[in-house]
Amino acid sequence: MSDTALVRGPSRVAAALATLVVLALVGFAAIWSVRPPAARDAGASGFGAQRAFEQVKAIATEPHPVGSAAQDRVRDHVVRELRGLGLSPEIQDTVSIEGGELSSSAGGAGLAHVRNVVALLPGSDSTGRIFLVAHTDSVQVGPGGNDDAAGTAAILEIARALTAGPRLRNDVVLVLTDGEEACLCGAKAFVDQHPLARDGGIALNLEARGSSGPAIMFETAADNRALVGVYAHAPKPVGTSFAVEIYRLLPNDTDFTAFREAGFTGLNAAYIDGAAVYHAPTDLPSAMDLDSLQHHGDNALAVTRDLGGRDLAALRSADDATYFPAPGLLVRYPGELVWPLAGLALLAVLVFGWLAVRRASTTGRKLAGASIGTLLPIVVAPVLAQLFWALLKLIRPEYAELPIDPYRPGWYRLAVLALTATVLFAWYAWFHRWRRAGPVALAVAGLGWLAVLGLVLAATMPGGSYLGTLPALAGAVAGIVALLVRGWWSVVAIAAGGAVAVIILLPTVIMLFPALGMPMAGAGAFLAVLLGLALLPVIEMIHPVAGGQRGLDALRDRRRGAVPTLAALLATVLATVVGLAADRFDADHPALTQLMYALDTDNNTAQWLSDEPRVQNWTSQYVSGDPHPVDATLPAFGPEKMRSGQAQVAALAAPKLTLESDTRSGDSRVLKLRLQPQRQVRLTTLHVESGATVTAATVGGRALPAEKLAVKQDGGPWGFGIVFHAPPAEGVEITLTVRASGPVRFRAMDGSDGLTALPGFRARPTGVGIVGSHTSELLAVAKTYTL
Repeated sequence: MSDTALVRGPSRVAAALATLVVLALVGFAAIWSVRPPAARDAGASGFGAQRAFEQVKAIATEPHPVGSAAQDRVRDHVVRELRGLGLSPEIQDTVSIEGGELSSSAGGAGLAHVRNVVALLPGSDSTGRIFLVAHTDSVQVGPGGNDDAAGTAAILEIARALTAGPRLRNDVVLVLTDGEEACLCGAKAFVDQHPLARDGGIALNLEARGSSGPAIMFETAADNRALVGVYAHAPKPVGTSFAVEIYRLLPNDTDFTAFREAGFTGLNAAYIDGAAVYHAPTDLPSAMDLDSLQHHGDNALAVTRDLGGRDLAALRSADDATYFPAPGLLVRYPGELVWPLAGLALLAVLVFGWLAVRRASTTGRKLAGASIGTLLPIVVAPVLAQLFWALLKLIRPEYAELPIDPYRPGWYRLAVLALTATVLFAWYAWFHRWRRAGPVALAVAGLGWLAVLGLVLAATMPGGSYLGTLPALAGAVAGIVALLVRGWWSVVAIAAGGAVAVIILLPTVIMLFPALGMPMAGAGAFLAVLLGLALLPVIEMIHPVAGGQRGLDALRDRRRGAVPTLAALLATVLATVVGLAADRFDADHPALTQLMYALDTDNNTAQWLSDEPRVQNWTSQYVSGDPHPVDATLPAFGPEKMRSGQAQVAALAAPKLTLESDTRSGDSRVLKLRLQPQRQVRLTTLHVESGATVTAATVGGRALPAEKLAVKQDGGPWGFGIVFHAPPAEGVEITLTVRASGPVRFRAMDGSDGLTALPGFRARPTGVGIVGSHTSELLAVAKTYTL
């Protein structure tokens, strides 16, 4: 039996066309499964994106960080809307320590004065509580049209729908937090201090990290199987356990982190495409895709209603589910099946290989060679994808400062996929024709590596194991059937195996690109390679090198075999050129720059600072030279390196540090201090010299836990520090127990926003914008005290 064909009997052209039509339809359905539904008028009992969007427009009129007058206006609006629904919202006004695993964005133990809005929809016979969570604050440079006016508006619209319908069995608590962008302090305040949080419950957090795309359920608490089962009945559930595994590895936090760490179970959802507006002034209501808002609200409302009628005490499980989207449903199975399925997939591939050798479709030597050779596209495609992004940054240096993605990344993503196809087609032609591996050997090898990946992920990231396991299992079974039968049944088997791979891997590729962004294009290329390997039996039917000709026919065959590779390469070039032409910077899509101003009142000197990885033209008028540490004068920025330039001194007062009492406790001094800004600021910081040891600290009435007392600086002159967001006008009361041999030095700093009134500042021209970092446009004033 020839080793040049896996499918035997039908006309190769007819088989290829039929398979391509089937896979195209399956691919379309797979893509549809992760597209948001169209915005619509859902009536009084449903979620209406347009109604919610009116709330977005009311909330995101201007930047409203924690403690600002603009945030007070947003809070007042939210309270009025809830009262208009017949609810009785309360303001949780308190000081809180930072939530999650984050250190404060400015370096040190973070705290904030927060004002959460909390409202209870009491259940008729409650078995527990469901918490709908979103944050009302924005970053300091952007109005937060998506992040998180979308979540806040969605909760207001959900509250309207719930109050318009029958009363739910279980309590629903609306938690509109403050200070999420600064330190997650509002969520932490709620779970630690509010009586409604005392017994825990199920938290549904609504976020956004972009302006479009599906609302993806990307994070869960541990042992999520039962809750994922509820989410699976949402109108259009989009989520993957692979995303949960990835997110658990990332140093990212949301309000959900505080709930999860406090023992709540729950789900975290966000739409994440269009991330160029993330935390930027361009995060306007006009940037929002209403379809994404509709998806967000539809799912959250449905899950809330479902949970609202259940016995929540019985909604428990002992393991995580494995799940992924498919057309019309969320496929899921218990985590205890991860290892059995991974083992079964490897066994199926081994049987496929054994049967292929037994039936003379290939040889053991060819299988070994193909197994080694298959590593080439697995390695080369991701590397080339990363080099592709590096090339784009050389052409457009401004891309380096974008938060995650360019404004219009679609063509670049297509270019990465076309580049991956180029690598796969070139590799396939070379190994098939020049190395004489044959299609069966290559198919077994490709599926073998998928099965190995499934085993590796089962051990390290169980929720992602299905990405290798299920395509390998389906492909191996299809290959076995194709070897055992002739005619169109072999075509059906190969098409079915390919369809499983497309349903599983294509949506993941689509979701992973915006999740990780073009800076990690290699991850998308890697998954695309996996899809290509799973489709090797299909490639065998459509690729021109599959014949067994010799002589002149072989030469013609090789020339035909180059056609797919050249076509994919041409598509790569065309997509790149179109992408560069389409993604240009303008007033609505500006190139992002980062600049801040620092005044040291000890010596009355000032400097411009920027942390841009490559100084842009506009920023170069302020800073130059190599990046250098700034922790000696600005310990709040820790070991961060910045470029600097001399600035004119502005008439700005430094924060005032007052010693209110000084008592002895053994070998330590107990210092009662008051740190009081002398101007309107967003945050204030205090750091203690590294030679002194702080053994206890209370800030704003909150005692810091022991882990927050650890020295934050390495090798610098300053040690323990605190960062207080939204300080009150009367200042922050701080009590420190300090061991030191003599007087103690302190470095106080505060920060406000806006550089336009500073001497020497020149307004940004059209097409130049502000990056959404916590230090952008920060005006910092620092002073040293010895007490």
